[in-house]
Amino acid sequence: MQRRHIPLSREVVKAIILVCLADGIVGLSYGSLASADGFPLWVPVALSTLVLAGASEFLFIGIVAGGGSPLTAALAGLLVNARHLPFGIAVKDLVGKGTRGLFGCHIMNDESVVFGISQSTPAQRRAAFWLCGLGIALIWPLTVIAGAAIGKFIPDVSAIGLDAVFPAILIALIFPALRQRRTLIPASGGALLSILATPFVPAGMPVLFSLLGLLTWRMRK
Repeated sequence: MQRRHIPLSREVVKAIILVCLADGIVGLSYGSLASADGFPLWVPVALSTLVLAGASEFLFIGIVAGGGSPLTAALAGLLVNARHLPFGIAVKDLVGKGTRGLFGCHIMNDESVVFGISQSTPAQRRAAFWLCGLGIALIWPLTVIAGAAIGKFIPDVSAIGLDAVFPAILIALIFPALRQRRTLIPASGGALLSILATPFVPAGMPVLFSLLGLLTWRMRK
C-alpha cells in the first residue's frame, strides 16, 4: 500500500497553528471590546463570520462606538480591505473555482496569503492557504463569542489592556517596514494628517485622512 504524502512539513503546520492561536487571542480582545462598547452579541458575531477581517471589524466598532456613523465605519473598513484586491491576484490559483472559489476568497486574509505564496510547490501552496484560512475562519468567531462573554463581566476592558492588544500587534507587524524611508515617510505623513484632522472632523473620519499619506509615496516613486 502506497503511503500518502503529506504536502506540508511539521514546521509549517506548527507555524500555522501558532498564527491561528494568536488570532484567537486578538478575537478575545475584539469580542470583549465590542461587548464593553454596548454592541449586542449578534453584531460582532455577524462581522466575524461574514466579514472575517479583523482590522476592518476593529475599525468598524471603534468608529461607531466613538460616535461615528455606520456608513463612515463601513467605508473605512472597505478601504482597509482594499489590500485584498492584490491578494486575490496573488492567490488566484489557490482559491479554486465556482462555489469553492467563493469560499476560498472569503477565507483569504493576510496570514493565509503569506503562508500560501511562501511555499515551494503548487500542492504545498494550496494546502497552506486552505489550512490557515480555514483555521482562522473557525477560531476567529469562536474566540469573538468567548471574548464577548468575558467582556460582560469586566467593568473596564481598558484596565487590563485588552483594548491595546490589536494595535500592539499591528505596530509589531509594520515596524520592520518602517525601517525603510520609502515606507516611513508616507506612514508618518498619514498619521500626522489624522492627528491634525481629529479636532475638526466627525469620529471615524481621521483614519480616512491618513490615506493621503500615500500621496507622498506616489511622488517619491
